[in-house]
Amino acid sequence: MLKFDAMIIKKTKAASKKTTPARRSVADEVYEKIKQDIANFRLIPGDRFTENELSLRLKVSRTPVRQSLYRLQQEGYVEVLFRSGWRVLPFDFEKFDQLYDLRILLESSAIVKLCDASSVHPEKEQALLDALTAIWLVAPQDRSNDTMQVSQWDEAFHCALVEAAGNLEIARVHKEVTDRIRIIRRLDFTKQARIDATYEEHAKILKAIQRKRSDQASLLLRTHIETSQAEVRKITLHQVFISRRMV
Repeated sequence: MLKFDAMIIKKTKAASKKTTPARRSVADEVYEKIKQDIANFRLIPGDRFTENELSLRLKVSRTPVRQSLYRLQQEGYVEVLFRSGWRVLPFDFEKFDQLYDLRILLESSAIVKLCDASSVHPEKEQALLDALTAIWLVAPQDRSNDTMQVSQWDEAFHCALVEAAGNLEIARVHKEVTDRIRIIRRLDFTKQARIDATYEEHAKILKAIQRKRSDQASLLLRTHIETSQAEVRKITLHQVFISRRMV
């Protein structure tokens, strides 16, 4: 069963029902705050800090701070220093490039299936396209300029395409890739020009899928992701440079 209904439609302007957010642990909240500090360059590569410093700043005990840092260590964002606290690691662009390559493979495979005329779930695919069309094929004056909202809609767009293809294991792997690149991917929506480009590129991809033009849709998708990838790298390097000059 596709999961895109709740994920996509609830974000449209017509949605009126509000979902109750799941309860999160203190460690989860601390993890998100530290990760956002890294993404927003409040903590920049090379910065050193202690668990006690974070505990005082975030007004929590050291236990959730330590749990969060070990989680971020496993993801490659920080490292523990012997008797010296923690350090923010440089962004591993080689790893991110590999994850983007995997993302392109998974999403391209999904598009081929969506364009297959022999699809066993044409009504579900149409419902998907209708839901995505309601967000992305809108007049320029109706587009959102909210960075966080567009970022979330962009993730939902790509995840919905993969889920609609029907392979749950591929969707699971794609979701893991999405989670791992989120910290830098969201930087692509800090400029209005990139938001406008995302709307236009998503619209072209959707139209190609609707017309069952697999090759065209796949090429548009690859170009869209690679352009975003290049922009994110450029923005990230620039932000690190600026942040270091301000220290």
